[in-house]
Amino acid sequence: MRTHICKNLTFLLLLSIVGAFVTGCRKGQKQVARNDIQFDSIKIDKTYHLLDNPKNPNCNLQINFIFPANYKDKEVLKKIQEQFVYTYFGDKYDTLSPRDALNKYTDAYMESYKKLESDFKNETEKNNNTSVKTWFSYYEITSGKIIFNKDNFLSFVINSENYTGGAHGSHAINNHVISLLGGKMLTEEDIFIDNYQDELSRLLVKHIAKQNKIEDPKELENIGYFSVDEISPNGNFLIDDRGITYTYNEYEIAAYVIGVTNVFLPYEELQSLIRTDGPLSKFISPNL
Repeated sequence: MRTHICKNLTFLLLLSIVGAFVTGCRKGQKQVARNDIQFDSIKIDKTYHLLDNPKNPNCNLQINFIFPANYKDKEVLKKIQEQFVYTYFGDKYDTLSPRDALNKYTDAYMESYKKLESDFKNETEKNNNTSVKTWFSYYEITSGKIIFNKDNFLSFVINSENYTGGAHGSHAINNHVISLLGGKMLTEEDIFIDNYQDELSRLLVKHIAKQNKIEDPKELENIGYFSVDEISPNGNFLIDDRGITYTYNEYEIAAYVIGVTNVFLPYEELQSLIRTDGPLSKFISPNL
């Protein structure tokens, strides 16, 4: 009797495990695997005072440079590193190694700031007050973060702030997506069908309104957004296995007080816009 009960319990346990597995892997659900790529980071925090005097205004450069350091395909790794260097420092440095690029960029930033010394000296001789010193205080802070690293896609964001005198500094978020199948930076044209712009614009405005708990999108203009008819895809996007996130920076589609606007679009709503032969087709189920 005990043997029979034990067999029944074992059978029921197996059924529950199989049931859980089937539930977790429903038809149409896509499974993603983590990429076999390793990252490293280099940090710098450097300050220089004008005329090398600690009493004078200074510039401060802070960079947290995260970059791919190891990958099975060395040719692709080199291309990806070039993309990371380019997105952090610009096309003047993308042929350099990550460390050399950081060092060269740092030297150029400091040398550029030192060119202000003559102007600073002249201004302080005319009027040596606090406001003059404030206008000569500079800073730049840049950091990166890996957002999605699966299924041969690499999404990362670069967050930067800088101040070069004036009422306030500026802040920018720049998103990037790289395909590890060749090391190419993905664009909207790679992802979407032809003539995608109008429908994608409609979806973006719809979600911005929803995020602000507004039924009529035109009412966005009453809370600080510019013309909603001019909001369109800007190429500043990230992807993951759930959808695509667009970022609009300060002043891009709204007043400064609104700040940065992030818009998440699930793949379920993008199904008709994504190329069936494109890189993101694997995330679109024909049964959605």
